[in-house]
Amino acid sequence: MNHAQLTALGRALRLLGEHGEALTGDTPDGKLHEVKADLRRALDLLDESVTGAAPATRCPEHPNGPVDENAHDLCLLCETRRRAARRAEFNGGPVPPHTTETAPSRYGVSADRPQPQQRWLPEAWNGQTWHLCGTPRRDRREAELYLAAQRRGPRPAMAYRLVHEFTDYEVLRVWGTPVKVDIEPLGNL
Repeated sequence: MNHAQLTALGRALRLLGEHGEALTGDTPDGKLHEVKADLRRALDLLDESVTGAAPATRCPEHPNGPVDENAHDLCLLCETRRRAARRAEFNGGPVPPHTTETAPSRYGVSADRPQPQQRWLPEAWNGQTWHLCGTPRRDRREAELYLAAQRRGPRPAMAYRLVHEFTDYEVLRVWGTPVKVDIEPLGNL
Protein backbone atom coordinates (compact mmCIF):
# COMPACT_ATOMS: atom_id res chain seq x y z
CA MET A 1 0.00 0.00 0.00
CA ASN A 2 1.49 3.29 -1.06
CA HIS A 3 1.09 6.60 0.76
CA ALA A 4 -1.71 7.92 -1.49
CA GLN A 5 -3.75 4.74 -1.01
CA LEU A 6 -3.16 4.83 2.73
CA THR A 7 -4.28 8.46 2.96
CA ALA A 8 -7.42 7.89 0.88
CA LEU A 9 -8.39 4.78 2.83
CA GLY A 10 -7.86 6.55 6.15
CA ARG A 11 -10.05 9.47 5.02
CA ALA A 12 -12.82 7.10 3.85
CA LEU A 13 -12.77 5.17 7.15
CA ARG A 14 -12.87 8.37 9.21
CA LEU A 15 -15.90 9.49 7.18
CA LEU A 16 -17.60 6.16 7.91
CA GLY A 17 -16.88 6.66 11.61
CA GLU A 18 -18.60 10.04 11.48
CA HIS A 19 -21.58 8.43 9.75
CA GLY A 20 -21.75 5.79 12.48
CA GLU A 21 -21.81 8.41 15.23
CA ALA A 22 -24.59 10.34 13.48
CA LEU A 23 -26.92 7.34 12.99
CA THR A 24 -30.14 7.34 14.99
CA GLY A 25 -33.41 5.48 14.85
CA ASP A 26 -35.01 8.10 12.59
CA THR A 27 -32.15 8.56 10.07
CA PRO A 28 -33.70 9.31 6.63
CA ASP A 29 -33.22 6.92 3.68
CA GLY A 30 -31.24 9.52 1.73
CA LYS A 31 -28.62 9.57 4.49
CA LEU A 32 -28.50 5.74 4.56
CA HIS A 33 -27.88 5.66 0.76
CA GLU A 34 -25.02 8.13 1.31
CA VAL A 35 -23.54 5.83 3.97
CA LYS A 36 -23.92 2.86 1.58
CA ALA A 37 -22.05 4.75 -1.18
CA ASP A 38 -19.26 5.71 1.24
CA LEU A 39 -18.99 2.08 2.38
CA ARG A 40 -18.65 0.90 -1.23
CA ARG A 41 -15.99 3.57 -1.86
CA ALA A 42 -14.01 2.41 1.20
CA LEU A 43 -14.28 -1.24 0.11
CA ASP A 44 -13.09 -0.37 -3.40
CA LEU A 45 -10.11 1.51 -1.97
CA LEU A 46 -9.33 -1.47 0.23
CA ASP A 47 -9.55 -3.88 -2.74
CA GLU A 48 -7.08 -1.71 -4.66
CA SER A 49 -4.68 -1.61 -1.70
CA VAL A 50 -4.57 -5.33 -0.90
CA THR A 51 -2.05 -7.12 -3.11
CA GLY A 52 -1.43 -10.50 -1.47
CA ALA A 53 -3.71 -13.40 -0.71
CA ALA A 54 -5.66 -13.49 2.53
CA PRO A 55 -3.80 -15.40 5.26
CA ALA A 56 -4.91 -18.99 5.61
CA THR A 57 -3.85 -19.28 9.27
CA ARG A 58 -3.81 -17.01 12.31
CA CYS A 59 -0.09 -17.72 12.81
CA PRO A 60 2.15 -14.63 12.55
CA GLU A 61 5.12 -16.82 11.60
CA HIS A 62 3.37 -18.80 8.81
CA PRO A 63 0.34 -16.78 7.65
CA ASN A 64 0.05 -18.63 4.31
CA GLY A 65 1.30 -22.00 5.55
CA PRO A 66 -0.56 -25.30 5.55
CA VAL A 67 -3.77 -25.40 7.59
CA ASP A 68 -4.54 -27.73 10.50
CA GLU A 69 -8.18 -27.38 11.55
CA ASN A 70 -7.43 -28.81 15.03
CA ALA A 71 -4.78 -26.21 15.91
CA HIS A 72 -5.90 -23.09 17.75
CA ASP A 73 -4.01 -20.89 15.28
CA LEU A 74 -4.79 -23.19 12.30
CA CYS A 75 -1.04 -23.57 11.53
CA LEU A 76 0.07 -27.11 10.75
CA LEU A 77 3.77 -26.27 11.03
CA CYS A 78 3.53 -24.79 14.53
CA GLU A 79 1.13 -27.49 15.70
CA THR A 80 3.57 -30.20 14.54
CA ARG A 81 6.32 -28.52 16.57
CA ARG A 82 4.05 -28.30 19.64
CA ARG A 83 3.03 -31.97 19.30
CA ALA A 84 6.67 -33.04 19.09
CA ALA A 85 7.45 -31.06 22.25
CA ARG A 86 4.51 -32.62 24.11
CA ARG A 87 5.52 -36.11 22.93
CA ALA A 88 9.09 -35.55 24.11
CA GLU A 89 7.74 -34.37 27.48
CA PHE A 90 5.82 -37.61 27.96
CA ASN A 91 8.70 -39.77 26.75
CA GLY A 92 11.19 -38.39 29.24
CA GLY A 93 12.47 -35.16 27.75
CA PRO A 94 14.23 -34.24 24.55
CA VAL A 95 16.78 -36.56 23.03
CA PRO A 96 20.25 -35.34 24.05
CA PRO A 97 22.64 -34.50 21.22
CA HIS A 98 25.21 -37.10 20.21
CA THR A 99 27.65 -37.49 23.09
CA THR A 100 31.04 -39.12 22.98
CA GLU A 101 31.83 -41.64 25.67
CA THR A 102 34.85 -40.85 27.81
CA ALA A 103 37.04 -43.31 29.61
CA PRO A 104 36.74 -43.16 33.40
CA SER A 105 39.55 -41.25 35.04
CA ARG A 106 40.92 -41.87 38.53
CA TYR A 107 40.65 -38.12 39.14
CA GLY A 108 37.03 -37.86 37.99
CA VAL A 109 35.56 -35.65 35.32
CA SER A 110 36.26 -31.93 35.50
CA ALA A 111 32.53 -31.20 35.88
CA ASP A 112 32.46 -33.40 39.01
CA ARG A 113 34.89 -31.14 40.85
CA PRO A 114 33.71 -27.68 41.83
CA GLN A 115 35.68 -24.96 40.16
CA PRO A 116 37.26 -22.39 42.49
CA GLN A 117 35.31 -19.16 42.37
CA GLN A 118 36.42 -15.80 43.61
CA ARG A 119 34.05 -13.10 44.74
CA TRP A 120 34.37 -9.66 46.24
CA LEU A 121 32.04 -9.03 49.17
CA PRO A 122 31.08 -5.40 49.97
CA GLU A 123 30.53 -5.06 53.72
CA ALA A 124 29.41 -2.19 55.93
CA TRP A 125 29.98 -1.54 59.64
CA ASN A 126 26.67 -1.18 61.51
CA GLY A 127 28.17 -0.15 64.83
CA GLN A 128 28.46 -3.71 66.12
CA THR A 129 29.59 -6.01 63.30
CA TRP A 130 30.47 -6.12 59.64
CA HIS A 131 27.58 -7.19 57.45
CA LEU A 132 27.09 -7.72 53.72
CA CYS A 133 25.72 -4.52 52.17
CA GLY A 134 25.18 -5.59 48.58
CA THR A 135 25.35 -8.49 46.21
CA PRO A 136 28.69 -10.31 46.11
CA ARG A 137 30.46 -9.30 42.89
CA ARG A 138 32.59 -11.28 40.46
CA ASP A 139 34.52 -8.16 39.44
CA ARG A 140 36.66 -6.22 41.94
CA ARG A 141 36.33 -2.90 40.12
CA GLU A 142 32.56 -3.22 40.08
CA ALA A 143 32.54 -3.92 43.83
CA GLU A 144 34.73 -0.87 44.52
CA LEU A 145 32.47 1.33 42.38
CA TYR A 146 29.45 0.03 44.30
CA LEU A 147 31.06 0.91 47.64
CA ALA A 148 32.05 4.36 46.34
CA ALA A 149 28.42 4.97 45.40
CA GLN A 150 27.29 3.78 48.86
CA ARG A 151 29.71 6.22 50.56
CA ARG A 152 28.30 9.10 48.50
CA GLY A 153 24.69 8.00 49.18
CA PRO A 154 22.19 9.78 51.46
CA ARG A 155 22.82 7.57 54.52
CA PRO A 156 26.38 6.24 54.41
CA ALA A 157 27.62 3.76 57.01
CA MET A 158 30.43 4.57 59.45
CA ALA A 159 32.86 2.32 57.55
CA TYR A 160 32.96 0.00 54.55
CA ARG A 161 35.32 -2.79 53.60
CA LEU A 162 35.90 -5.03 50.61
CA VAL A 163 36.53 -8.71 51.36
CA HIS A 164 38.06 -11.07 48.80
CA GLU A 165 36.62 -14.57 49.00
CA PHE A 166 38.53 -17.29 47.18
CA THR A 167 39.40 -20.29 49.30
CA ASP A 168 39.41 -18.18 52.43
CA TYR A 169 38.55 -14.57 53.23
CA GLU A 170 40.97 -11.70 52.92
CA VAL A 171 40.16 -8.07 53.72
CA LEU A 172 41.46 -6.04 50.81
CA ARG A 173 40.59 -2.46 51.71
CA VAL A 174 38.78 -0.56 54.47
CA TRP A 175 37.14 2.85 54.12
CA GLY A 176 36.42 4.75 57.36
CA THR A 177 37.01 3.71 60.97
CA PRO A 178 34.77 1.11 62.56
CA VAL A 179 33.97 2.23 66.11
CA LYS A 180 32.11 -0.07 68.50
CA VAL A 181 28.81 1.60 69.44
CA ASP A 182 26.95 0.59 72.59
CA ILE A 183 23.35 -0.09 71.72
CA GLU A 184 22.08 0.59 75.24
CA PRO A 185 21.38 4.22 76.16
CA LEU A 186 23.63 5.78 78.82
CA GLY A 187 26.09 2.89 78.60
CA ASN A 188 24.08 0.32 80.63
CA LEU A 189 23.91 2.37 83.85
